[in-house]
Amino acid sequence: MKALSYSLIGLVVLTLACSTQEKKETALLYPETKKVDTVDVYFGTEVPDPYRWLENDTAKATADWVTAQNDVTFGYLKNISFRDAVRKRLDELQNYERISAPVKNGDYYYYSKNSGLQNHNVQYRKKGEDGAEELFLDPNTFSKDGTTSLAGMFFSKDGSLLTILIQEGGSDWRKAVTMNAVDKTIVGDTLYDLKFTGISWKGNEGFYYSRYDNLKGNQLFSKVNFNKVCFHKLNTPQSADQVIYDGGKQAPQRRAGAYLTEDERFLVLTTSISTTGNELYVRDLLDSKGAFVPAVTNFESNHSVLDNEGSRLIIRTNLNAPNGRIVEVDAKNPSPENWKDIISEVEEAMQSVSTAGRKIFVSYLKDAKSQIKQFNNKGKLEREIELPGIGSAGGFGGRWEDTDVYYTFTSFTYPPTIFKYNIASGKSTEYARPQVAFNPDDYETKQIFYTSKDGTRVPMFIVHKKGLEQNGKNPTWLYAYGGFNISLTPSFSASRMVWLENGGIFAQPNLRGGGEYGEMWHVAGTKMNKQNVFDDFIAAGEYLIAEKYTASEKLAIAGGSNGGLLVGATMTQRPDLAKVAFPAVGVMDMLRYHKFTVGAAWAYDYGTADDSKEMFEYLKAYSPVHALKPGTSYPATMVTTADHDDRVVPAHSFKFAATLQECHTGNNPVLIRVDVKSGHGASNLSKALDATADQYAFAWYNMGVIPPLAKAGM
Repeated sequence: MKALSYSLIGLVVLTLACSTQEKKETALLYPETKKVDTVDVYFGTEVPDPYRWLENDTAKATADWVTAQNDVTFGYLKNISFRDAVRKRLDELQNYERISAPVKNGDYYYYSKNSGLQNHNVQYRKKGEDGAEELFLDPNTFSKDGTTSLAGMFFSKDGSLLTILIQEGGSDWRKAVTMNAVDKTIVGDTLYDLKFTGISWKGNEGFYYSRYDNLKGNQLFSKVNFNKVCFHKLNTPQSADQVIYDGGKQAPQRRAGAYLTEDERFLVLTTSISTTGNELYVRDLLDSKGAFVPAVTNFESNHSVLDNEGSRLIIRTNLNAPNGRIVEVDAKNPSPENWKDIISEVEEAMQSVSTAGRKIFVSYLKDAKSQIKQFNNKGKLEREIELPGIGSAGGFGGRWEDTDVYYTFTSFTYPPTIFKYNIASGKSTEYARPQVAFNPDDYETKQIFYTSKDGTRVPMFIVHKKGLEQNGKNPTWLYAYGGFNISLTPSFSASRMVWLENGGIFAQPNLRGGGEYGEMWHVAGTKMNKQNVFDDFIAAGEYLIAEKYTASEKLAIAGGSNGGLLVGATMTQRPDLAKVAFPAVGVMDMLRYHKFTVGAAWAYDYGTADDSKEMFEYLKAYSPVHALKPGTSYPATMVTTADHDDRVVPAHSFKFAATLQECHTGNNPVLIRVDVKSGHGASNLSKALDATADQYAFAWYNMGVIPPLAKAGM
């Protein structure tokens, strides 16, 4: 391929002086992106794919293209005079001590802590709740550049052994290292090729885990690569691991995982072909010759074994209950016809369930806000747990013998605070509250409901400074997701406070496709209903404009992963809606997404272009890469991705950015920012803050806004 050259395509770099909003214009040159004659045919329709070569993210030509694009992007960002001030303020607000809830393993209580600006949380422990603090593991020492992190800690039941998962450069791939938890010496060999797995210990003998044989990089998914569930016996090579379940012998691209009940009697196997729905099997390990007994053998709903009492299994499911329910069944005959409800479905969606002290703690969502109820293990309601306010609560997990558990409560202006909860009395006691350099009383959060295109009522949280004037001039950050049954609930972000304290508004709608109102709400945003998600997001922007919170010239739309698709679809369907767009690590090529790494698992939500002519046409109509139109003025856009993203491969963003630069007209910059040694999310705190600073600076700059933090530094 010929060397990259640069072509002038009519955009400008705008250099802003602190003393004025006047703009000095200089020419902005985009790298020329080679086009190739690649054409696919779907049901008789030819679809060109001129930037197909960018799918090879390990090729030198692609690397050269990324370097050239980053040169333009970072050259542009460098000319924003207040960019450094934004980054400095992010450091100031982020620099507070954060601590996690303690978890008891053996004689020790383990927890993580960050002094403020450490790239990774450090693991500590105490011998007994009141023992002396001891540094246990510091992931900041795992690599010189800080891009290797701790991705999980899994203890044996007696707490004497520990397996940690290690993540490198933001990749989804993991290595497993086992340690003696007492003296921290390494036990046995390192295990490789782990992905999307937990670790479940069987005594101190070994553990169950999931692995792939040889699926590497971001190449097309090969049918020779299958997921396996294995048992690793300590001090034996990984090659000798016992294969418990081989997905390749069952069906292509099937994924599986296994875990033990707390008493280690039952081995539970789950298999899935997508992000929604799983099969469920149970093996009684008291029977040395026993096999897996099927409980559910289709992928139409979700199920997990929560606990057991002898042979009595307690199962969470949404089979015939879109909002979720909990049932009991004998392990010898665990099929659904034998299930008996112990906690029936209610109007609120069941978000999460945990167990401790022989109790069941259910977190429901009441209009996207947490509501926690405590039941005994027979399903009798004992109490609703009083929370500190309206927000999100999580935790409540523990072992059978526990009398106390911990939970975390947070909201948009309420930093994550840990509470110790006494199971018998129902009393919560504050355990640890972070000290952040802002006054929460200066801000307000409201939840409104707006009407989408088809009349559906959609909730949205709006956060801003008290006394804000609804004059249509406020910079507004509209963020959403809308997919995969994921619920967006109130949460705190120190980085977000920089936007808010400088007069910005943060808005978070709960779009269809999420799980805020159960499986029906999810399904209403999938496959041939996916347009509902985009309509909900567009209607949220229109509401904010109509109610004079903001105007199109002061609106930024943002989202990541499936949310990146959301932004890409919205800006192509309504390029006039927002001034700024941030599609992050997005699924941008809806015709080929299922051909890469784990993309096939997303078919439940999206459908695929191979399913039918109707599905192909539906996907092509909103696919961001294919929906871009020549001669159109698009919002000021900064596409973001990373070189180690092996979940949503960077080719999606590469092809979208190249096509956007080809089609776009007008004075708005359309750039791509490619992070290095990061994956589907920043690989450390410093990189995350860098990316946030660049987004905020880009947004304010293109809105023509000088944030107060910039004026303060003049």
